[in-house]
Amino acid sequence: MKWLALHIDTSPAGLEPVETALSALGIDGLVIEDEADFRRFLEQNRQYWDYVDEELSQSMTGKCRITFYAEDSEAGFGQVAAARIALAKLKSEHPEYAPLLMTVDGVEDADWENSWKAFYKPMEIGERLLVIPDWEEADPHGRVALRMNPGLTFGTGSHATTRLCLTALEKTVRPGMRMLDLGCGSGILSIAGLLLGAESAFACDIDEKAVNVAFENAALNGIGRERYTVRAGNVLTDTGLQKEMGAGYDIVAANIVSDVIIALAPAVGRLLKEEGRFLASGIIDERAEEVRGALEAAGFIIEETGSSEGWYGFLCRREKEDAHVVSP
Repeated sequence: MKWLALHIDTSPAGLEPVETALSALGIDGLVIEDEADFRRFLEQNRQYWDYVDEELSQSMTGKCRITFYAEDSEAGFGQVAAARIALAKLKSEHPEYAPLLMTVDGVEDADWENSWKAFYKPMEIGERLLVIPDWEEADPHGRVALRMNPGLTFGTGSHATTRLCLTALEKTVRPGMRMLDLGCGSGILSIAGLLLGAESAFACDIDEKAVNVAFENAALNGIGRERYTVRAGNVLTDTGLQKEMGAGYDIVAANIVSDVIIALAPAVGRLLKEEGRFLASGIIDERAEEVRGALEAAGFIIEETGSSEGWYGFLCRREKEDAHVVSP
């Protein structure tokens, strides 16, 4: 089926009235793009990001747009006509909502539902892994095949920080290990750890959507819930999550952002076995030394530093508890 993508550009004051007018016509499923909301979101969630793509930032400058989709059919054209009439009425009564300009694009189903999939292809990572998007077919040629469908979460293997983590994991994971994945997103790191030989993995994320996505990706790889646990919550504040998570892990991975890694560092030491490994990534280059200092202050020895495309990752070892004891 072909669809029409309708874009309505307005002013900040016009966003809510236009949304109300469209809703009155039975037009829902709206996509709202607003620079003020975008900037507010960035400010209120500063601890979860270090870098905003310049192209994305520029694309949001001055934007107040509502998009909806209508069928390329007689019924769809009727909706478009009704929307135009409603906009004309709003424009005459409220010139402050200008421009109230409607533009139309014709798109196929695949263009707006599946076109993003074209950007993800099978990727060889490190010496042993092959990440395969679930909608692609590929011969692993002896590599460990990791099938992924990221859904609406982070983690396909295409980002530099994910590749840094996967490369470090394949060098570190040994049969029988227990792994903890903090900020798991799609589950790609913990699932990779299980495929590489870990006995069990516990994963968590503050985004509730990650739970189902990670479980579904585990199932794509033949991994059941007897070996894999995924939960939603904040590991620093959720006492119930902390209790279920427990401790004694061989590997803890956190591919998040610098501020969260700094906050996590003291707690991670208590989650690891003695001489366990902490894999920290998602660190933009300008903050790499700051994070390094926080990790060392938390009692970690940095064994390996990885960098790619302006991002850093640290593979750390927890110091022995008696490392600083001086004999009489």
